[in-house]
Amino acid sequence: MIGIISDSHDNLNAIRKAVEFFNNNDVKAVLHAGDIVSPFTARAFKELKSKLYFVFGNNDGDKITLTRWFEEIGATSCGDFGDLTIDGLHIALLHGTDEALVRALARSGDFDVVIRGHTHNPGVKVIKGIPVINPGECSGVLSGKATVAVLEIANLNVEITELKLG
Repeated sequence: MIGIISDSHDNLNAIRKAVEFFNNNDVKAVLHAGDIVSPFTARAFKELKSKLYFVFGNNDGDKITLTRWFEEIGATSCGDFGDLTIDGLHIALLHGTDEALVRALARSGDFDVVIRGHTHNPGVKVIKGIPVINPGECSGVLSGKATVAVLEIANLNVEITELKLG
């Protein structure tokens, strides 16, 4: 399984809950689809047992320090776009501010799955047979719901989970 998170927006409590959720579900990797925001949040990801990959979002400020602090805890920055292969699954990872680009990636046939964030709306859309997964917002700042997702590598089943922050 692969863990998916986006739009954590410096909410340390929500990030810690997400890390706990991913650790309890023994995910192979966690993909962050942007809007981490501040470098100090690396501390909240430090307890994550699996490998973390991330892309930048439109609210990520100091990308140099963000990258450095996250690399210090073993995470990998993919810059603005991640082209990843995990257990044979070819994944596009991006924040998704450009809807046309998200659709084009799914239609291209180059990827098995497209992972995006930005809208804060959790869900899965299938475009030309390719799942486009948005885990929603980990932070819960817009919707009031902190959500993350897990993706089963073998069958592309996606489960979106609301984290209890209280």
